[in-house]
Amino acid sequence: MIVRTLDEITDTEYDIKSENWRSKRIVLAKEGVGFSVHETTLYAGTVSEFWYANHIEAVFITTGEGEIEDVATGEVHELKPGTLYLLNNHDKHIVRPRTEIKCVCVFNPPVTGKEVHDENGVYPLVTEDVA
Repeated sequence: MIVRTLDEITDTEYDIKSENWRSKRIVLAKEGVGFSVHETTLYAGTVSEFWYANHIEAVFITTGEGEIEDVATGEVHELKPGTLYLLNNHDKHIVRPRTEIKCVCVFNPPVTGKEVHDENGVYPLVTEDVA
């Protein structure tokens, strides 16, 4: 059994910060469970374009409001607490938080925690031996 708190992760190597967002990596590939779980904070007034070409991501909004745009179709969806979006087709997307958004993100395959978004917003597929 693995039990972790966000307090244990805060300001460690599992707490990744950027100009537009902060991601606390709670479960990673090294745990060997087939997915990773993150708590992500998206900062109000920012615009972030992402494309998880190598991962499927599910995102559940817990606090805050904004919108997500499907780059391929131009379709825009409102984000608010209780909303889940699933990037099941490796969808290129743009997230525009109006207020600070906190969300829980699940990735498959799991991320290692060492990934960095490239110039296209893509995480490379990084593998790691399981503990």
